[in-house]
Amino acid sequence: MSTPTTAVRALYEREMSSAHTASDDAIRWSHLERAHILSQPHPWLHTRNHLSMLTLALRQHDRREALGQVLRIVVAAPGSLTGRYPVGNTGRTAVGLMTPMPIPEDLQKVLARSRTEDIDSAAEPESTHG
Repeated sequence: MSTPTTAVRALYEREMSSAHTASDDAIRWSHLERAHILSQPHPWLHTRNHLSMLTLALRQHDRREALGQVLRIVVAAPGSLTGRYPVGNTGRTAVGLMTPMPIPEDLQKVLARSRTEDIDSAAEPESTHG
C-alpha cells in the first residue's frame, strides 16, 4: 500500500478543505475532483474522497450521482490497493468508472515529484544504527 508524500497529502487536504468551505456547489465539485485525482493510489484517501462526493450528491438530491458514488465507495480501496484505477479520472458518475483522463498540469507536477521522492526513498539504504 502506498503512502502519500507530504506534498501530495497537503494538496489533497487543501482541496478537501476548499471543497468543504466553498459557497458554490460547482466549486465544491471542482475541488473534490482534484482531490480525487490525488487520492487514487491511496485507499483511505480515495475512499474518503468518494464519501465526500456522496455527501454532496445527497445534499443536492442527485440520486444518479449518489448511486454512482455508492458503487465507487465499494471499489475505491480495492482499486487503489491493486493499482486498478483510471489515472486522472475525476471520480464523478458522469465519467466512466474506468475512463482515464488528462491530469491538470499543476497536479501532474506534484505527482511527478512524489514519484521521484518514492524512488529516492526506496533507493536509500536502511539504517544500520543499533
